[in-house]
Amino acid sequence: YNFEDKGSRRVALRPELTPSLARLILQLGSRQPMPAKWYAIGQCWRYERMTRGRRREHYQWNMDIVGVAEVTAEAELLAAVVHFFRSVGIDCDKVGFKVSNRKLLQAVLESYGIVGDQFTQVCIVVDKIDKLPREKIVEELAALNVNEEAVDGILGALTLSSLEEAEKLLGADNEAVLELRQLFQLAEGYGYADWLQFDASVVRGLAYYTGIVFEGFDRAGELRAICGGGRYDRLLATFGGTEQPMCGFGFGDAVIVELLKDNNLLPELSSNIEDIVVALDEDLRPQAVSVASKLRAQGRKVDVVLQAKKMKWVFKQADRVMAKRLFVIGKTEWEKGCIRVKNLDTREEEDVPLDSL
Repeated sequence: YNFEDKGSRRVALRPELTPSLARLILQLGSRQPMPAKWYAIGQCWRYERMTRGRRREHYQWNMDIVGVAEVTAEAELLAAVVHFFRSVGIDCDKVGFKVSNRKLLQAVLESYGIVGDQFTQVCIVVDKIDKLPREKIVEELAALNVNEEAVDGILGALTLSSLEEAEKLLGADNEAVLELRQLFQLAEGYGYADWLQFDASVVRGLAYYTGIVFEGFDRAGELRAICGGGRYDRLLATFGGTEQPMCGFGFGDAVIVELLKDNNLLPELSSNIEDIVVALDEDLRPQAVSVASKLRAQGRKVDVVLQAKKMKWVFKQADRVMAKRLFVIGKTEWEKGCIRVKNLDTREEEDVPLDSL
C-alpha cells in the first residue's frame, strides 16, 4: 500500500520488517555489540490478490542474526523455526524446507554475462517458476534480453535436485556448494536434517538476498510458502551504511493458521476466566469491584458483571467462559462480613469471610 499523504510525501504501509531492522542497526552503529540476535512480531500490509493463506493485512514473526558471516547463523535460524513447528505438533512428515544459494544461480548467470541489475530482474522472474508455466517464464526472461542459450542454461540449473548435481555443474570448490554442504552438516548436528531438501529453484524474489535462501513448505502441496528467508549481506549498504553480514526469516500468521486447521492442531483458546463476581444490588457494586481487585491482586483471572443482570444470565456467562467459581455479593452476607462463593464444578456453595479471600 503506497500513496501520497496530505503533505505531498510518498509513503507506504510497512510491507515487511527487515528494512526497519537495517535502519535500527545503522542508527545504533558501534554502540550495538556484535553479533546481535533480533526478533519481532509486527503488523504488515501488502496490496495483493487475496487467496487462501494470503491477506492484505497480517502479522509476521521475524528473526535475524547480524554480524555472523558464517553459515552457522542460517543453521541457528532454521533450528528456531523447526523448534516452533515441533512445539505446535507439526513434524517433518508435514513440513519441509527447500534450500538453495543465490550464489549458485549467480554463478550460472555470470557464465552467460548476466550481472548487476539484470541479475536482480532475472531472480524476480525465476522466483515465479512454481506459479507460472514454463512458456511464460521463457517469455519474461526474453523480455529481459536473456538469449535462448542462457534461458536454457538457467532453466536447466533450476532443475538441479541434489548437491551432487550442483557440484558436478559448478565444481566441488564452488562457494555456493561449500556453504550448502556445511548447512546440511550443521542440520545433522541440530537434528533437523530430515526437514531440509536442496532445491535450486528457490531463489526468493527480493533483490537483497546474497547467499543461502530457504522456504518452508507443506508436503501436501496445498498451501503457498509458510515462511522464508536467507542471507542479505549488502542490505545496509542500500541505506547508505557499511556492508554487514546479516540473515533472517519472515514467518506470517496466515499460512500457518491454515496448516494448523488442516491438521486439526489449531487450539481452541478459552478466555481462561477463573472467577466471576456479581453484585445482587446496585448499591453493592463498589464492594463487588473491591472483591474483584483483591482476587486479581492474587493473580486470579476475574470477570466482573458490569450491568444489572439476572442470575440466569450470570450462570450462562460462567458456562461460556468456563469459570471455576462465582462470587455473589449480597446484602445479607456482606453485612455479616461474608461473600457467597459457589464452586461451579461441584455446584457446592459456602459463605466465605472477607478476610479469607
